[in-house]
Amino acid sequence: MNIWVTEDQTENLRISFRVKTILDHAESKFQKCDIYDTFDFGRLMMLDNVVMLTERDEFFYHEMIAHVPLTVHPRPKRVLVIGGGDGGTIREVARHSEVEDITIVEIDKMVVDMSRKHLPFVACGFDDPRVTLHIADGIRFIQEQKNAWDIILIDSTDPVAFAEGLFHSDFYTSVREALTENGILVAQTEFPLLSRNLIRDIFSSLNQVFPVSRMYLAPVPTYPTGLWSFGFASKGPDPLRDFNVQRAAALAGKLKYYTGDTHRHALTIPPFIRELLP
Repeated sequence: MNIWVTEDQTENLRISFRVKTILDHAESKFQKCDIYDTFDFGRLMMLDNVVMLTERDEFFYHEMIAHVPLTVHPRPKRVLVIGGGDGGTIREVARHSEVEDITIVEIDKMVVDMSRKHLPFVACGFDDPRVTLHIADGIRFIQEQKNAWDIILIDSTDPVAFAEGLFHSDFYTSVREALTENGILVAQTEFPLLSRNLIRDIFSSLNQVFPVSRMYLAPVPTYPTGLWSFGFASKGPDPLRDFNVQRAAALAGKLKYYTGDTHRHALTIPPFIRELLP
């Protein structure tokens, strides 16, 4: 059998995976979902023909979106995840015993169901008793929240269709109002090597809405260009100044990528990306 699946990452860039088995296909009113078992990257989830995660490299993304803010906030008790229906981000949040409430708002129940059925290595996040799942629109959910969350993580798809509003300044303003006194927002902010205008727009908006805003980076081999960015914004805590070394050290031996060293290195932005930031 010689079956390949391809993502058109940009108009001029593609990534392909040789497939062992086609495991499942489903469609919702929002998108279609395909699950494959591949030769080099294990199980693969695609939404509308775009790679969401692979078994072999998902840990880069999920560890970095979660542990950077969770080792910076002084007392992270309540964490909200918008998107992230595969469960990988809440799996990482749940490693922190001081967190008391983990709420995830996912617009598409199909994503949760497909992950639970085929991707137990990430869907195990839903098994933690602190987790509450809401199938709802994250933008509307945030608008109803005031001074409620210590950390909000935006684990969204690309800025298209129903997810586009998650990248606008109006949404970031709603997030700020939903955060507590030392609240932190972290959002995935796409690939800086080619999404230059989008990066400028996102970080200009974050800089206008929050007193602290920074970019940090992580490798994600199967995402476009292999280099991914995250936006860190807060009402006060700074990931460079307020990094809790002891909290990071407590994770030693449990993770595949995140450490105190990778935390610091991720916040070292090279000149070709720094020039995009406000």
